[in-house]
Amino acid sequence: MTARYAGRRRRNMVATILALAATLVGIGWLALILGSLLWQGFSGLSLAVFTQMTPPPGAQGGLLNPIVGSLMLTALALAIGTPIGILAGTYMAEYGRYDRLTSVVRFINDILLSAPSIVIGLFIYEVMVAPMGHFSGWAGGVALAVLVIPVVVRTTEDMLTLVPNALREAATSIGLPRSLTIRHICYRAAQAGMITGVLLAVARISGETAPLLFTSLNNQFWSANLNAPIASLPIVIFQFALSPYKDWQALAWTGALIITMAVLVLSITARSLASTGKQS
Repeated sequence: MTARYAGRRRRNMVATILALAATLVGIGWLALILGSLLWQGFSGLSLAVFTQMTPPPGAQGGLLNPIVGSLMLTALALAIGTPIGILAGTYMAEYGRYDRLTSVVRFINDILLSAPSIVIGLFIYEVMVAPMGHFSGWAGGVALAVLVIPVVVRTTEDMLTLVPNALREAATSIGLPRSLTIRHICYRAAQAGMITGVLLAVARISGETAPLLFTSLNNQFWSANLNAPIASLPIVIFQFALSPYKDWQALAWTGALIITMAVLVLSITARSLASTGKQS
Protein backbone atom coordinates (compact mmCIF):
# COMPACT_ATOMS: atom_id res chain seq x y z
CA MET A 1 0.00 0.00 0.00
CA THR A 2 2.83 2.37 0.82
CA ALA A 3 4.48 1.82 -2.57
CA ARG A 4 1.16 2.31 -4.36
CA TYR A 5 0.49 5.52 -2.42
CA ALA A 6 3.99 6.81 -3.23
CA GLY A 7 3.43 6.08 -6.92
CA ARG A 8 0.17 8.00 -6.89
CA ARG A 9 1.87 10.95 -5.23
CA ARG A 10 4.60 10.96 -7.88
CA ARG A 11 2.06 10.86 -10.71
CA ASN A 12 0.05 13.61 -9.05
CA MET A 13 3.18 15.74 -8.70
CA VAL A 14 4.14 15.20 -12.35
CA ALA A 15 0.61 16.12 -13.50
CA THR A 16 0.63 19.23 -11.30
CA ILE A 17 4.01 20.33 -12.64
CA LEU A 18 2.90 19.82 -16.24
CA ALA A 19 -0.30 21.77 -15.61
CA LEU A 20 1.62 24.64 -14.03
CA ALA A 21 4.13 24.62 -16.88
CA ALA A 22 1.34 24.78 -19.47
CA THR A 23 -0.28 27.64 -17.54
CA LEU A 24 2.97 29.57 -17.37
CA VAL A 25 3.58 29.07 -21.10
CA GLY A 26 0.09 30.39 -21.93
CA ILE A 27 0.41 33.35 -19.56
CA GLY A 28 3.91 34.08 -20.89
CA TRP A 29 2.75 34.30 -24.50
CA LEU A 30 -0.22 36.42 -23.46
CA ALA A 31 2.09 38.76 -21.53
CA LEU A 32 4.40 39.07 -24.54
CA ILE A 33 1.52 39.86 -26.88
CA LEU A 34 -0.06 42.39 -24.53
CA GLY A 35 3.32 43.90 -23.71
CA SER A 36 4.14 44.42 -27.38
CA LEU A 37 0.68 45.86 -28.01
CA LEU A 38 0.89 48.27 -25.09
CA TRP A 39 4.45 49.36 -25.96
CA GLN A 40 3.79 49.90 -29.65
CA GLY A 41 0.25 51.20 -29.23
CA PHE A 42 0.83 53.77 -26.52
CA SER A 43 3.85 55.16 -28.34
CA GLY A 44 1.60 56.34 -31.17
CA LEU A 45 -1.38 57.37 -29.07
CA SER A 46 -2.23 61.07 -29.27
CA LEU A 47 -5.15 63.40 -29.69
CA ALA A 48 -4.56 63.44 -33.46
CA VAL A 49 -5.53 59.75 -33.61
CA PHE A 50 -9.10 60.68 -32.64
CA THR A 51 -9.37 63.97 -34.54
CA GLN A 52 -7.65 63.44 -37.91
CA MET A 53 -8.39 61.24 -40.92
CA THR A 54 -6.26 58.36 -42.14
CA PRO A 55 -3.25 59.89 -43.90
CA PRO A 56 -1.47 59.06 -47.14
CA PRO A 57 1.99 57.50 -46.77
CA GLY A 58 4.51 59.87 -45.23
CA ALA A 59 1.94 62.30 -43.82
CA GLN A 60 0.54 62.87 -40.36
CA GLY A 61 -2.96 61.71 -39.59
CA GLY A 62 -5.22 59.71 -37.34
CA LEU A 63 -8.00 57.15 -37.27
CA LEU A 64 -11.11 59.30 -36.98
CA ASN A 65 -12.91 57.99 -40.08
CA PRO A 66 -12.39 54.26 -39.33
CA ILE A 67 -13.38 54.78 -35.68
CA VAL A 68 -16.61 56.52 -36.69
CA GLY A 69 -17.20 53.91 -39.40
CA SER A 70 -16.78 51.07 -36.90
CA LEU A 71 -19.21 52.76 -34.51
CA MET A 72 -21.76 53.13 -37.31
CA LEU A 73 -21.42 49.51 -38.41
CA THR A 74 -21.66 48.28 -34.81
CA ALA A 75 -24.76 50.40 -34.15
CA LEU A 76 -26.37 49.11 -37.36
CA ALA A 77 -25.53 45.52 -36.45
CA LEU A 78 -27.05 45.94 -32.98
CA ALA A 79 -30.14 47.65 -34.38
CA ILE A 80 -30.72 44.67 -36.68
CA GLY A 81 -29.46 41.75 -34.62
CA THR A 82 -30.54 42.60 -31.07
CA PRO A 83 -34.35 42.67 -31.63
CA ILE A 84 -34.19 39.48 -33.69
CA GLY A 85 -32.06 37.73 -31.08
CA ILE A 86 -34.25 38.84 -28.16
CA LEU A 87 -37.47 37.84 -29.91
CA ALA A 88 -36.06 34.44 -30.91
CA GLY A 89 -34.69 33.80 -27.43
CA THR A 90 -38.03 34.87 -25.91
CA TYR A 91 -39.96 32.43 -28.07
CA MET A 92 -37.57 29.60 -27.22
CA ALA A 93 -37.76 30.25 -23.47
CA GLU A 94 -41.37 31.37 -23.02
CA TYR A 95 -43.62 30.14 -25.82
CA GLY A 96 -41.98 27.07 -27.36
CA ARG A 97 -39.67 25.75 -24.67
CA TYR A 98 -40.59 22.14 -25.45
CA ASP A 99 -41.47 22.49 -29.16
CA ARG A 100 -39.58 20.72 -31.92
CA LEU A 101 -39.07 24.07 -33.66
CA THR A 102 -37.14 25.30 -30.61
CA SER A 103 -34.76 22.35 -30.87
CA VAL A 104 -34.17 23.11 -34.54
CA VAL A 105 -33.59 26.81 -33.88
CA ARG A 106 -31.23 26.02 -31.01
CA PHE A 107 -29.24 23.64 -33.22
CA ILE A 108 -28.94 26.23 -36.00
CA ASN A 109 -28.03 28.87 -33.45
CA ASP A 110 -25.21 26.69 -32.10
CA ILE A 111 -23.89 26.28 -35.64
CA LEU A 112 -23.93 30.04 -36.18
CA LEU A 113 -22.09 30.58 -32.88
CA SER A 114 -19.15 28.52 -34.11
CA ALA A 115 -19.35 29.41 -37.81
CA PRO A 116 -16.25 31.15 -39.24
CA SER A 117 -16.96 34.81 -39.80
CA ILE A 118 -15.44 34.69 -43.28
CA VAL A 119 -18.17 32.26 -44.33
CA ILE A 120 -20.81 34.72 -43.16
CA GLY A 121 -19.02 37.48 -45.07
CA LEU A 122 -19.09 35.41 -48.25
CA PHE A 123 -22.79 34.66 -47.75
CA ILE A 124 -23.68 38.33 -47.35
CA TYR A 125 -21.52 39.13 -50.37
CA GLU A 126 -23.60 36.74 -52.48
CA VAL A 127 -26.99 37.89 -51.23
CA MET A 128 -26.34 41.65 -50.94
CA VAL A 129 -23.10 42.92 -52.46
CA ALA A 130 -23.27 41.01 -55.75
CA PRO A 131 -26.94 41.91 -56.52
CA MET A 132 -26.35 45.56 -55.52
CA GLY A 133 -23.21 45.73 -57.63
CA HIS A 134 -21.09 47.51 -55.02
CA PHE A 135 -19.80 47.27 -51.47
CA SER A 136 -21.71 49.17 -48.80
CA GLY A 137 -22.00 49.85 -45.12
CA TRP A 138 -25.45 48.22 -45.17
CA ALA A 139 -23.90 44.92 -46.18
CA GLY A 140 -21.24 45.26 -43.50
CA GLY A 141 -23.86 45.96 -40.84
CA VAL A 142 -25.93 42.96 -41.90
CA ALA A 143 -22.85 40.69 -41.83
CA LEU A 144 -22.05 41.82 -38.29
CA ALA A 145 -25.72 41.45 -37.31
CA VAL A 146 -25.58 37.78 -38.31
CA LEU A 147 -22.74 37.42 -35.80
CA VAL A 148 -24.70 39.30 -33.13
CA ILE A 149 -27.90 37.26 -33.39
CA PRO A 150 -26.69 33.85 -32.07
CA VAL A 151 -24.99 35.42 -29.05
CA VAL A 152 -28.12 37.38 -28.10
CA VAL A 153 -30.37 34.38 -28.73
CA ARG A 154 -28.32 32.14 -26.47
CA THR A 155 -28.04 34.61 -23.58
CA THR A 156 -31.69 35.68 -23.82
CA GLU A 157 -32.93 32.09 -23.72
CA ASP A 158 -30.61 31.15 -20.85
CA MET A 159 -31.49 34.19 -18.76
CA LEU A 160 -35.25 33.83 -19.26
CA THR A 161 -35.04 30.14 -18.45
CA LEU A 162 -33.45 31.02 -15.10
CA VAL A 163 -36.41 33.23 -14.12
CA PRO A 164 -38.40 31.30 -11.47
CA ASN A 165 -41.76 30.00 -12.65
CA ALA A 166 -43.26 31.30 -9.41
CA LEU A 167 -43.00 34.83 -10.81
CA ARG A 168 -44.92 33.83 -13.93
CA GLU A 169 -47.55 32.03 -11.87
CA ALA A 170 -47.98 35.04 -9.60
CA ALA A 171 -48.50 37.31 -12.61
CA THR A 172 -50.96 34.85 -14.15
CA SER A 173 -52.92 34.60 -10.88
CA ILE A 174 -53.79 38.30 -11.06
CA GLY A 175 -54.90 37.99 -14.68
CA LEU A 176 -51.85 39.43 -16.40
CA PRO A 177 -51.55 38.25 -20.04
CA ARG A 178 -48.47 36.29 -21.01
CA SER A 179 -47.09 39.10 -23.18
CA LEU A 180 -47.27 41.56 -20.29
CA THR A 181 -45.83 38.97 -17.93
CA ILE A 182 -42.82 38.59 -20.20
CA ARG A 183 -42.35 42.33 -20.69
CA HIS A 184 -42.84 43.50 -17.11
CA ILE A 185 -41.77 40.47 -15.06
CA CYS A 186 -39.44 38.17 -16.99
CA TYR A 187 -37.52 40.86 -18.86
CA ARG A 188 -36.92 42.84 -15.68
CA ALA A 189 -35.71 39.76 -13.83
CA ALA A 190 -33.36 38.82 -16.68
CA GLN A 191 -32.37 42.36 -17.62
CA ALA A 192 -28.77 42.19 -16.40
CA GLY A 193 -28.08 38.92 -18.21
CA MET A 194 -29.68 40.09 -21.45
CA ILE A 195 -27.64 43.30 -21.45
CA THR A 196 -24.57 41.19 -20.78
CA GLY A 197 -25.34 39.16 -23.89
CA VAL A 198 -25.56 42.31 -26.00
CA LEU A 199 -22.23 43.55 -24.64
CA LEU A 200 -20.62 40.19 -25.38
CA ALA A 201 -21.98 40.37 -28.93
CA VAL A 202 -20.45 43.84 -29.35
CA ALA A 203 -17.13 42.52 -28.03
CA ARG A 204 -17.26 39.70 -30.56
CA ILE A 205 -17.84 41.88 -33.60
CA SER A 206 -15.48 44.68 -32.55
CA GLY A 207 -12.43 43.12 -34.15
CA GLU A 208 -14.02 41.23 -37.03
CA THR A 209 -12.15 41.81 -40.28
CA ALA A 210 -13.03 38.97 -42.65
CA PRO A 211 -16.76 39.67 -43.10
CA LEU A 212 -16.10 43.38 -43.69
CA LEU A 213 -13.59 42.64 -46.44
CA PHE A 214 -16.44 41.12 -48.46
CA THR A 215 -19.14 43.63 -47.56
CA SER A 216 -18.22 47.19 -46.55
CA LEU A 217 -14.62 46.95 -47.85
CA ASN A 218 -12.92 50.24 -46.85
CA ASN A 219 -12.79 53.93 -47.62
CA GLN A 220 -9.64 56.02 -47.33
CA PHE A 221 -11.69 59.20 -47.01
CA TRP A 222 -14.43 60.44 -44.71
CA SER A 223 -17.81 58.95 -45.56
CA ALA A 224 -20.96 58.41 -43.53
CA ASN A 225 -22.89 57.05 -46.51
CA LEU A 226 -23.98 53.51 -45.67
CA ASN A 227 -24.82 52.91 -49.33
CA ALA A 228 -21.12 53.13 -50.24
CA PRO A 229 -17.89 51.55 -49.00
CA ILE A 230 -17.15 52.75 -45.48
CA ALA A 231 -14.01 52.72 -43.37
CA SER A 232 -13.73 50.49 -40.31
CA LEU A 233 -11.01 50.11 -37.73
CA PRO A 234 -10.28 46.37 -38.22
CA ILE A 235 -9.86 46.79 -41.99
CA VAL A 236 -7.58 49.82 -41.57
CA ILE A 237 -5.47 47.89 -39.05
CA PHE A 238 -5.24 44.98 -41.49
CA GLN A 239 -4.18 47.16 -44.41
CA PHE A 240 -1.82 49.42 -42.47
CA ALA A 241 -0.11 46.52 -40.69
CA LEU A 242 0.72 44.90 -44.05
CA SER A 243 1.99 48.13 -45.59
CA PRO A 244 5.73 48.94 -45.85
CA TYR A 245 5.24 52.42 -44.36
CA LYS A 246 6.35 52.97 -40.76
CA ASP A 247 3.77 55.67 -40.05
CA TRP A 248 0.94 53.39 -41.21
CA GLN A 249 2.31 50.54 -39.11
CA ALA A 250 2.38 52.82 -36.05
CA LEU A 251 -1.26 53.71 -36.63
CA ALA A 252 -2.09 50.01 -36.97
CA TRP A 253 -0.59 49.34 -33.53
CA THR A 254 -2.56 52.24 -32.06
CA GLY A 255 -5.78 51.04 -33.66
CA ALA A 256 -5.20 47.53 -32.29
CA LEU A 257 -4.72 49.03 -28.83
CA ILE A 258 -7.99 50.97 -29.12
CA ILE A 259 -9.94 47.83 -30.08
CA THR A 260 -8.29 45.80 -27.31
CA MET A 261 -9.13 48.39 -24.68
CA ALA A 262 -12.70 48.63 -25.94
CA VAL A 263 -13.15 44.86 -25.78
CA LEU A 264 -11.59 44.81 -22.32
CA VAL A 265 -14.00 47.46 -21.05
CA LEU A 266 -16.97 45.61 -22.56
CA SER A 267 -15.87 42.31 -21.05
CA ILE A 268 -15.40 43.82 -17.59
CA THR A 269 -18.79 45.52 -17.82
CA ALA A 270 -20.44 42.27 -18.93
CA ARG A 271 -18.89 40.35 -16.03
CA SER A 272 -19.95 43.04 -13.58
CA LEU A 273 -23.54 42.91 -14.83
CA ALA A 274 -23.50 39.12 -14.73
CA SER A 275 -22.30 39.07 -11.12
CA THR A 276 -24.89 41.71 -10.20
CA GLY A 277 -27.63 39.60 -11.77
CA LYS A 278 -26.52 36.52 -9.81
CA GLN A 279 -26.52 38.41 -6.52
CA SER A 280 -29.98 39.81 -7.11
